[in-house]
Amino acid sequence: MTDTAEAEYDESPVGQAMIVYLGPTAPHWDIRAVFGERELMDGFRDRVNARLLLLPPHDPQFRRNRERVNRDGERERIVVEWDLGYPEDEVVRA
Repeated sequence: MTDTAEAEYDESPVGQAMIVYLGPTAPHWDIRAVFGERELMDGFRDRVNARLLLLPPHDPQFRRNRERVNRDGERERIVVEWDLGYPEDEVVRA
């Protein structure tokens, strides 16, 4: 029982990924592992590529897939950072 309780509270990230928009010519995205176990980060990179491969940031489907990538990262305890090549407005939700 103690192991389960400790596992639930161990919320430290196991990896970090930087997702960079490369421009209008495909491939649009570069997914870089900042830190983390290689197999874990390679699997995450493959899933992110599957979601974003042909989507530039101005595509309406991009916003939905970006949220899915962020949720996947949270679920796997991977910190996800985005570099779209332009400043994004920070939206603070209460």
